Amino acid sequence: MTTLPDLLRDDLDLVFIGINPSLFSVAQAHYFARKTNRFWPCFSRSILSEPARRALGVDRLEPAHDAALLDHGIGFTDVVKRPTARAGELTAAEFAAGVRDLAAKLETFRPRIACFHGMMGYRPFLRVHTPEAEKPSLGEQPIRLGETRLFVIPNPSPANAHASPEVQTAWYDRLATAARATYLTVLKD
Repeated sequence: MTTLPDLLRDDLDLVFIGINPSLFSVAQAHYFARKTNRFWPCFSRSILSEPARRALGVDRLEPAHDAALLDHGIGFTDVVKRPTARAGELTAAEFAAGVRDLAAKLETFRPRIACFHGMMGYRPFLRVHTPEAEKPSLGEQPIRLGETRLFVIPNPSPANAHASPEVQTAWYDRLATAARATYLTVLKD
């Protein structure tokens, strides 16, 4: 199966976790590659991306910067690695297997923060790790995976009509505020 490679390594401050790669992103070989996806424009407007933008000498990060962000403490992966046109094509069995694989990756690399893009990817993770948990909400989660703090923010897909670009950017700013409290290198000048 051709898919996006995980962009993970030891000592990451932050790992962004998507539901699964889109066929378009796999064809482009970059995370969040579709121009209509709001990840790169909203992330670029946030204070969270400021140190990386400054170091890379750009005003706006683009999909081609995904691997370069590893040098700035930011990684990428997905709950399920099978690419699809729509996340709704994934099966419950794929989510269950993907959650096990994701947990193993997070336990291996131990990022300081793992940030799920949307509830669709986080809910299966929660069902496996804390089935008795109450209904999750956006923001920092009350559980951790080892020392890794877990966050959920809105999915940046244009199909998510619940979060405007301004709201999406504000969530990245909230994540930056939480990250600062942990003294993460991603936010050091």
